[in-house]
Amino acid sequence: MRRERRPYYIRRLQGAWVRFQTKHFLVPAFDEAGPGLAVSSPRNVEVFGGNIRIGTCVHLNAAVGNMIRLCTWTTDGREGRITLGDYVLVSPGTHIVASESITIGSNTMIASGCYISDSDWHDTYDRTRELDKHAPIVIGENAWLGVRVIVGKGVTIGENSIIGAGSVVTKDIPANCIAAGNPARVLRQLDPERPIRKRSELFAEPERIEQDMDRLMRYLLRENTLWGWLRSVFFPTRED
Repeated sequence: MRRERRPYYIRRLQGAWVRFQTKHFLVPAFDEAGPGLAVSSPRNVEVFGGNIRIGTCVHLNAAVGNMIRLCTWTTDGREGRITLGDYVLVSPGTHIVASESITIGSNTMIASGCYISDSDWHDTYDRTRELDKHAPIVIGENAWLGVRVIVGKGVTIGENSIIGAGSVVTKDIPANCIAAGNPARVLRQLDPERPIRKRSELFAEPERIEQDMDRLMRYLLRENTLWGWLRSVFFPTRED
């Protein structure tokens, strides 16, 4: 589709259905889930295992064919843990898998297709067991992982740091820098004189933002009709 063809009330109904799915099917899968959880496609979010906690206003932007997976495993009596802080953004296709502990700080942004795992899952010589091939991951507040970043076991990424697309992070990255490569290395420092706006600022007045977005959608979709939408679904043309 080249444009949004749904009538305003259809979009509202579909939005209500997504919120129901999120609250009824997804939220109970977490040990804790703060208010304001927004999920674009609840059926494409997989939460497996216990000890998975998320904070306030977390956004899980899954998509068809690009599932988000948050998984913990129990190995040798040890159960993994995943903790996402407030205002975290997780984009389509990202997998976060914990054998021990993965902590992601508030305001962190994770782009599409990232893989974060605190374990190698198999020993180098004993391919039947994990043994000691695991170590906690800590991603600091307001970090930003680019598309298809891989974060390996035992890594700490400092607050505000940016990891370039396609990077493989195998060693600690300090705070307030830009790093990239395979393995990732620091390219430059962020300017300490320039302030950084965080995602939390988007939610300073959540009710007002919701009202503004609703008015915007009502305006943008004002000319859409039920027939026009159905026609675009079943008999699309280049105009759609």
